[in-house]
Amino acid sequence: MDLLPVEIKVNIEGEVAAALSALGGSGGAMTTRRIWFAEDRNGVAEGRVLLLDSGVIVRFRTGGGPDDLTVKLRPCTREQLVGRFAAKFETTPFTYRIEEDWSEDRRVLAASLMHDHPPGALSGAVEPGADTAAPIDAVQDQFLHACAPAVRLDGLVALGPILSTKVDDVPLGDLDVNLEAWSVAGLEFLEASIRVKPKDEDDAQEFTARAERKQRKLEDAVRERGVTLSEHPESKTRRVLTALAEAGQS
Repeated sequence: MDLLPVEIKVNIEGEVAAALSALGGSGGAMTTRRIWFAEDRNGVAEGRVLLLDSGVIVRFRTGGGPDDLTVKLRPCTREQLVGRFAAKFETTPFTYRIEEDWSEDRRVLAASLMHDHPPGALSGAVEPGADTAAPIDAVQDQFLHACAPAVRLDGLVALGPILSTKVDDVPLGDLDVNLEAWSVAGLEFLEASIRVKPKDEDDAQEFTARAERKQRKLEDAVRERGVTLSEHPESKTRRVLTALAEAGQS
């Protein structure tokens, strides 16, 4: 079985602006975007995130370049990913990626299908009362039908906007780190991430060991700059969507 890239994430607690500065991100070229997540309307009315609970994420991003709409399965299994979705592909305007997602001791598989759109094309879909599912195209619908057939994208509502500020390739020691801050509903989060790709000569054991070393390096590099790592067991996506659903925001 082919080895998969690993995205390693570190969530950071504390004052985001100070942490960005301490990690060297405040002087880099920042990309600012707005993010919405689609959720089940009836679930949100009850303060629940039913799509997320079923392992499906539907994300809209606008600003800072082309808009994009991503449908992601996380967590998932290799057995779920069937047909054309068993392997990554890229064909304009689609990018399909399969990778492992590591955060602390949590390791899950994620598969995501992103569709690029012209700037501003997705703005209408996230307005109150809009048909949030309308921009989900036939290929993304096929992805869900094939790999998560129990999930239905009916009666969706957009939660957001989340203000995202991202700085890519910030040097921390010998690592190039991506820093992304989220701000919404009085909440602020900062995530530091790296991606580790398998080499041709890697076997599974060698690659896992190398990714684990990179993970320790990332955690140590953040701590060495006086920044506190989060011990919260939930991802920033779950924390934000839960807060928005409980607030009844859309």
